[in-house]
Amino acid sequence: MELEPDEDETPVSPARMLAARAKRARTGTGLSLRALEKKLGFPHTYLSRVENGDQLPSAALAEAFDTFYGTDGLYSELLTMAVVMAADTPKWGHRVLEAEKRAARIQTFNSSVVPGLLQTEQYTTALYTESMPGKDAENIALQVAKRSHRRAVLDSAEPLLYWAIMDEAALRRPVGGSATMAEQIRHILHIIDAKSAVRVQVLPFARGVHPLLGGSLSLLTLRDGANFAYVESFASGVSVDTPTDVSHLATLLDVARSKALDSGESVTFFRERLKEYEDDC
Repeated sequence: MELEPDEDETPVSPARMLAARAKRARTGTGLSLRALEKKLGFPHTYLSRVENGDQLPSAALAEAFDTFYGTDGLYSELLTMAVVMAADTPKWGHRVLEAEKRAARIQTFNSSVVPGLLQTEQYTTALYTESMPGKDAENIALQVAKRSHRRAVLDSAEPLLYWAIMDEAALRRPVGGSATMAEQIRHILHIIDAKSAVRVQVLPFARGVHPLLGGSLSLLTLRDGANFAYVESFASGVSVDTPTDVSHLATLLDVARSKALDSGESVTFFRERLKEYEDDC
């Protein structure tokens, strides 16, 4: 099926064009959202958010649209354009986004939220909705899509080694509510089980003070052997590549890691928190 734009249609952005075309294509086939759910295997609530422009589709859904509607990669291309055109990444973050693509190993610590590469779309959407006051749904959807595309580094043919430590606060703070947190923790447990190159640990309150309270730190080892660090607070960030400074930050991360639960204990901790959130749903 070939999709043609209306003569009076002015494509404001790739994101809005994608949403409009998705809705037009479905209604053109006479299918309801629930009927399309059965055809594509994606929840009708998710399809509705995509058609309304509240959320960009995942790469998998964009590909499913192209296959089902016979649009020869149109939706995938619009999705890529929408992500590329998202312009709200702070200047201090551009370098780390590029470095992630060339990394052989990433070690990261987060004190208050789930590390970005481990986040579900629902969790990221809730996080951005609350933390980006004044931003419209389209802008938030673009940021969520950008983070979703970042997660592809964990699924590459030669996956990097990813070692994440998160403070207990990241699991206690109910971003998006209990159902969102339950889904998020199930996702982390799935990644731990499915990807041998991923290790996730929890640093519980009971272990006391550590040197990375109140911020986040990422240490990246690139494929060429170069080391690079990135420190971020709530509204600013700084990249570090001088050997002395990177070494100092690596020491701080090592101290925090020494206080964290080991892999098995962390899985138990995740399961306990999951049960609590599931009981609240």
